[in-house]
Amino acid sequence: MTEEIDLSKLPPAEPYDKARDEAQRARLMKVWETPTGWRRVSAVNNSSVGKWYLLTSFAFFTFAGFLALLIRAQLAVPNNDLLSQSLYNQLFTLHGTAMMFLFAVPIFEAVAILILPEILGARDLPFPRLSAFGYWCFLIGGVFVCGSVFFGVAPNGGWFMYAPLSSNPDYSGLGADIWLLGLSFIEVSSIAAAVELIVGVLKSRPPGMRLNLIPLYCWYVLVVAGMILFAFPPLIAGDLLLEMERAFNWAFFDPDRGGDPLLWQHLFWIFGHPEVYIIFLPSIALIATILPTFAGRPMVGHSWIVLSAVGVAFLSFGLWVHHMFTTGLPEISLSFFSAASEAVAVPTGIQIFCFIATMLVSKVRRSVPMLFAGGAMAIFVFGGLTGVMVALVPFDWQAHDSYFVVAHLHYTLIGGMLFPLFAGVHYWYPFVTQKKMSDRLGRWSFWLMFGGFNLAFLPMHWTGVMGMPRRVWTYDVTDGWAVLNMVSTLGAFIFAAGFVVLAVNVLWPRGKAPLVERNLWNAGTMEWGAEVPDKPWGVRSIPYIHTRYPLWEQKDLLGEMDRGEWFLPDAEEGKRELIITDILDARPLYVQRVGGPSYLTIGAAVCLGAVFILATFHLWALTLIFGAGFVGFTLWWLWTGTSEIPEKPEKAAGRGLVLPTYAQGNSSPGWWAVFITMTGDMTAFMGLVFSYFFYWTALPDFLPEAAKLPGFGWLIIGLALLLAGWVTALFARERLSAGGQGQAMALLVAGVPLGALGIGAWCWAAWSAGLDPTAASFDATVWVLILWMGLHLLLDAVMRLYVAARIWRGRCTPRYRADSVNLTLFTHFLALTAVVIFALLALFPMLMGVA
Repeated sequence: MTEEIDLSKLPPAEPYDKARDEAQRARLMKVWETPTGWRRVSAVNNSSVGKWYLLTSFAFFTFAGFLALLIRAQLAVPNNDLLSQSLYNQLFTLHGTAMMFLFAVPIFEAVAILILPEILGARDLPFPRLSAFGYWCFLIGGVFVCGSVFFGVAPNGGWFMYAPLSSNPDYSGLGADIWLLGLSFIEVSSIAAAVELIVGVLKSRPPGMRLNLIPLYCWYVLVVAGMILFAFPPLIAGDLLLEMERAFNWAFFDPDRGGDPLLWQHLFWIFGHPEVYIIFLPSIALIATILPTFAGRPMVGHSWIVLSAVGVAFLSFGLWVHHMFTTGLPEISLSFFSAASEAVAVPTGIQIFCFIATMLVSKVRRSVPMLFAGGAMAIFVFGGLTGVMVALVPFDWQAHDSYFVVAHLHYTLIGGMLFPLFAGVHYWYPFVTQKKMSDRLGRWSFWLMFGGFNLAFLPMHWTGVMGMPRRVWTYDVTDGWAVLNMVSTLGAFIFAAGFVVLAVNVLWPRGKAPLVERNLWNAGTMEWGAEVPDKPWGVRSIPYIHTRYPLWEQKDLLGEMDRGEWFLPDAEEGKRELIITDILDARPLYVQRVGGPSYLTIGAAVCLGAVFILATFHLWALTLIFGAGFVGFTLWWLWTGTSEIPEKPEKAAGRGLVLPTYAQGNSSPGWWAVFITMTGDMTAFMGLVFSYFFYWTALPDFLPEAAKLPGFGWLIIGLALLLAGWVTALFARERLSAGGQGQAMALLVAGVPLGALGIGAWCWAAWSAGLDPTAASFDATVWVLILWMGLHLLLDAVMRLYVAARIWRGRCTPRYRADSVNLTLFTHFLALTAVVIFALLALFPMLMGVA
């Protein structure tokens, strides 16, 4: 077994046998090959999903870029009437929304899904069907949101959708609902990708690749996916509150009923400022991967770069008030957040200095990827300097909501994200297509974009200082902004021309062009170990990795991999298989089977998309029908998924390594997926808790009189019933492990009515106290907390019945009980949620002397 094998002293590989090698390759091809024709859209592996993700993200970027050109055309001259004011508001809202939600974050996920398995030396990521599901959610949600402009109902309140304008349907119309529900649906895709990427980096590394040896790109992926897990859920909580006020008139943001529109800004920017670094860090990761290749040496300050990336992630969650300096917050708050806003420049600067040091101690080869990387650093550093300026409260008071902030935002995001991304396009294009892009066109596209970008956005600093406000539809010639705006418009079209050249370079047919040589750039990271022409299984055999740049530092590694001398060189059982390793030392734990092509992910995404779209139009009956369809597709997907009982308990993985074929608990990626998902879920819940305490601090009469509080007796009865349901899940797991399948099923089913009675007691406590969610913010907050618990209890009931059915059908047994273990983990979070809600509704008012 694994514990008995020293990976550094593995037995020698068997002598190469050509016939055996060809037979193994044939079996691998049969298992991993992508379908053709219409079935291709159901293909599930990192390569196919990543490519679809990449193309779709760039399609949304092109759409958003076209909207930007229309905006610049409107602002080119004073008193222009090219666009109506209503259409202009829709266009700038969709431009920002598409760039931030449909391009900047999804493109990170697309690139990571595409190259992460190969850069890790793995066959695939642990949940390829989850990646496919996330892609379809992204596509459907993006088309829904962007398509609204063609029907004149696009959102028009800005990509930040500030209340109270957005909370009143009379002002914002249907567009705000499209924005809220459409983006909530898209956020499902982002969180699904975050789960996949975190588990992939932690559990899918090849044997020997300890945590301190993983490539810098993987560190950035891990950090950014973790940030998504903590940044996106608060926005989901805010979306829930805002949509409840719009759809059902619940009092969250209406000051006349005890609400506060400033709450939306807090919840939005708790997401919004970390998102800037969620966008920036993945692109810095591309530079950190490209630069060592062309420098011909390892990155200087590897550990410092990792620590600084973690530091940026940590500090980014303390900066959200950076966007709220003019809202009248106390000066002590402004001082703290101003200091934090400046402090984030320190870890960011460490990364830039490490890049510069790497170039100084080596002779960097000239190339188009390095041209884009150099341009990116120059632009981003300039944007960072203006960022330090707006971090100073007195200056921000002057520049707030002016075009100076527009210039700063684009210098930071385009320099920090777009130029490194284009460097990555040129760098990894041969990896994806086995063909090479034109260097000449690459240089033309760079200089057009670099020159056009600076021509477009540099003058905006002056227009902002001269008083031009953001989101202005038109202006008068006497304002003195005409020349600068015309220059900006010309620059925008030059930049667009550069992108067109890049698009032509990428899409130009190269059918007859020769294939590139393997490892074209002489890189040291594992993705360039892929065979040419490429094979659908990724790596021929999963190697033992014990260095940071294995293609440079491990002699004859490619030959050993190609000859099948390492792990899982065959597909004897006809299954797609990965090696799962432990988090710290990458010690092999077991062989995981992953799912192949399936239409179930598409069905689940379509049904869930229909739920959000139909809810936009308040078609509640159809919403419930498609919600049931989503549950059905998801359960079918899980039932036929990868937690099946294997045909044998263990198998030979190669080189004397014998591994189990099943795992449960924290050895299993499934357990980690539940843990990570529920961590994100708890983050969203903490957004609701934050709202409760925000109202308490901002509104002196938020807590009502004792008579208006939910009854303590019913609250404690409800909590007791909910905790009793949690206990049934614990005992069910124990009885199953002891061989009592019947008792386990009975306990699981018994937890369903306990949960229903518990939430019923809480509803009665609120109802009998006369709490009306349309009357006051306290009432609405109580009911939304109960609603949150009720939705999770509904999910708990479905999961309990599913696991009971698995036990009944012999698919969850005393030895193979991952489903039961994962359900128990979910109920731990559910019990914690119940305790926190009870504390808010019963104990906190008592502590404040109300009850």
